[in-house]
Amino acid sequence: MPGEVGSFAVADYLVFGGMLVLSAAIGVYKGWTSRDQSGSRHFLTGNRKLTALPVSTSLITTFMTSVTLLTNPVEVYNYGGIFVLLCFSYTVAIFVSSEIFMPFFYRLGFTSIYEYLELRFNRTIRLLGILLFMLQTMLFNGLIIYAPALALNQGAGVDLWGGIISTAIICTIYCTLGGMKAVVWTCVLQIGVMLAGNLSVIIKAVMLQGGVSTVLSDAQEGGRMNFWDFDPNPLRRHTFWTLTIGGVAGWSGVYGTSQAQVQTYISCKSVTHARVAMYINLLGLMCIMLSSVFAGFCLYSIYKNCDPLTAGLVSASDQMMPYLVMDIMKGYPGLPGLYFAGVYSGTLSTVSCTINSLTAVTLVDLIKPYTTLSTKHLSILSKGLSLFYGLLFIGMAGLASLMGGMMEAVVIVSGIIQGPMFGVFTLGVLCPFVNSKGVVSGLVSGVLASLCVCLGALFSPPTPEMTRPLPLTTAGCNFTTSPNWTSTAPPTQPTLFATTVSHNSSDIHQLAEGWQSISYLYFGIVGTLACLIVGVIVSLLTGGWNETVDPKLTFMKEDALTYQLYKFLKDSITRKRSKCDQKKDTKTEFCLDSKSGT
Repeated sequence: MPGEVGSFAVADYLVFGGMLVLSAAIGVYKGWTSRDQSGSRHFLTGNRKLTALPVSTSLITTFMTSVTLLTNPVEVYNYGGIFVLLCFSYTVAIFVSSEIFMPFFYRLGFTSIYEYLELRFNRTIRLLGILLFMLQTMLFNGLIIYAPALALNQGAGVDLWGGIISTAIICTIYCTLGGMKAVVWTCVLQIGVMLAGNLSVIIKAVMLQGGVSTVLSDAQEGGRMNFWDFDPNPLRRHTFWTLTIGGVAGWSGVYGTSQAQVQTYISCKSVTHARVAMYINLLGLMCIMLSSVFAGFCLYSIYKNCDPLTAGLVSASDQMMPYLVMDIMKGYPGLPGLYFAGVYSGTLSTVSCTINSLTAVTLVDLIKPYTTLSTKHLSILSKGLSLFYGLLFIGMAGLASLMGGMMEAVVIVSGIIQGPMFGVFTLGVLCPFVNSKGVVSGLVSGVLASLCVCLGALFSPPTPEMTRPLPLTTAGCNFTTSPNWTSTAPPTQPTLFATTVSHNSSDIHQLAEGWQSISYLYFGIVGTLACLIVGVIVSLLTGGWNETVDPKLTFMKEDALTYQLYKFLKDSITRKRSKCDQKKDTKTEFCLDSKSGT
């Protein structure tokens, strides 16, 4: 039964502030140690001398944001543990990316992946891709900064604008001073803080409930251990098919053709280090997912008889985890600060990586082609751009604070760009007959298709029969104090992320059920498929078979590790057979010589 929650103590502020200071210190240190190394290449890719371990942590934290820690456990709390099937999606997506896209981009060595679009197609497509990337990144990062600050403000009383400004300033400091090396090494610190914060909540919850077996038993009785559902209906929110097919397509786009991820793994000293980094990253993704699922089980075990959202203790589902932390950790100074430091670490890592990627794209794609600046001036300009984008994100966070209920729409609309862009790069890399007319047509079609399904889901949400939220109750609520978590926002305020469970099903039942309510996990793949299909058809109709493409600009089988292993095994078998044949020939000659001698 929820009681009166705690508040931040001095120890919590010290832990939280310590993480921010250490992050800034790493940037200052990396900037000082590399002060004699100039050039934008060093600033943006670390001169491609980084090793697998630090790069892997940056790959993990770039898209495992504060949203992951705040909402994934709530997703399990509301819909069950089937969410863990994303681990399968991670595995397939990392394999595809490490076999096709990673070695391809590493071989080309572009700082900006949009350089490739001009060489493969034309400058118009390059500029169109840049425009979509910058629009998506700036909108999304404004929300990434604002959303956790709002949730933690309402959950722990942390000053809203203090959180926003400190996040942007710290990111700006270490990105501006240290570049890619600072971004990567701060991610090593931040992934440790994220895991420590999450584990502290899990351990305390398990101790409170009397052991792991109790937590799992409660999850089983509450229907949260629903790991298998093979319903092929694409309108269903979470099934085996939506989580695997939609997840594979989405995460392949993230790790295969995202500027932030590509720029990170091409910073490795060799393609082997880059490949190892991706698979270490896979282990990290699985650890975070498994801990998030178990945290969701803990959340349900504690609040199974009194749902805080229904009871009005919180006004949005993304406040559930902060509420849990302040509820069960009161009396343990420093531990709430550790958890919130982990949440902000997710924000810092994501924002810093995107500041670096925006700087790279702006410098390489929009400035260098039109200027003849020296290496020193380009280095200074790189730092200036990092400072500019860091300050811009504060403004974007302010814009997000004014948008109210439209924030969820912006998150959805900004998310539709990744799917079609994944289709564009797939056409370029794997389909040598595709031409620029086909790619432009495919990109426009993909964006429109994704936009249609996103807007359809926004204005005509799926019914409970499709989302199937699991039962929650307030029968065990017995408040000794008045709920005070909704005082900073009206109860009708929507959550910032697409993970809210509607508790007013009578209104939802009146909404039309149709294909416009497709599972959110299919938003990206709709755009990708539309881009691929239209791109191939238009290219074939406009003379694509006569297209002459430099083989280096398409995928080469020698890039793939599986081909190299196949060739190695084939050569080994061939050598063994050759040795056996030589031995047989030698033995036959010896026998013939013996017979002739007798």
